[in-house]
Amino acid sequence: MDKINLTKWFALGLGGVIGISHIGMIGMLARRDSSKLPSLNMPVGAYTSYEAHVNEDGYSVSYRANDPKTMVTTIDRKAKGGFLGLANNTTKEVIEFTADGAAHHGGPVSTKTAWIDPAALAIQAAANPDGKLSEKTIACLKARGGGEQTGRLVGSGVGAAAAPAVSGIPFVGWLAAGWVTMFGGDQGAELGGNMAADLKGC
Repeated sequence: MDKINLTKWFALGLGGVIGISHIGMIGMLARRDSSKLPSLNMPVGAYTSYEAHVNEDGYSVSYRANDPKTMVTTIDRKAKGGFLGLANNTTKEVIEFTADGAAHHGGPVSTKTAWIDPAALAIQAAANPDGKLSEKTIACLKARGGGEQTGRLVGSGVGAAAAPAVSGIPFVGWLAAGWVTMFGGDQGAELGGNMAADLKGC
C-alpha cells in the first residue's frame, strides 16, 4: 500500500515539474524576439508598389509611387457606314492615361506628382475668356446640322418610294410602310451629317 502511494506521489511530482517547466519555456519563447530580421512598416497607397530585400544585416527597398505608371483603356466605337449607313464599322480606340491625369479629374489638375504651370491655364483662359465655342466648332455644328437635314429629306424620299412595296403586306403593311420611310430618313440624316462633317474637316 505504501509502495503504491509513493509511486502515485512520484508520478504526480514528476508530471508537475514537467508541466511547470513547459509553461515556463512557452512563456520564455513568447517573450523572446524570435526573428533577427528588421521589421518594415511602410506606407501603402492605392498605386504604390514595393520590392524589399531583407537580411540580418539590414534591408533595401525599391519603391514606386504610381504603379502602374500609365493605364490603358480600350474603347470599341461603332459607327454606321456603307451605302445608306447600313453597314456597321467598329473602330478600336486605345487611350493611355495616368492616375493623376485629366481622365480621372475631367480636366487638367495639379497634384504632387503631376504639376501644371498656372501660366498655361491663364494663357488658355485669355484666349477664350468668355468660355464661348470657337468659330471652328460653330462651323462644324452648322455643317453637321445642315447635312443631317438634307440627308433626312433624301432618305425619307427614298423610303417613301420603297414603301409601296411593303404596304401590301396583310394587317401590318401600313405599319411596315411607315417604318421604311422613318428608317430611310434616320439613315439619311446620319449619313448626311457624317458626310458634311468630313467635308468640313471636323
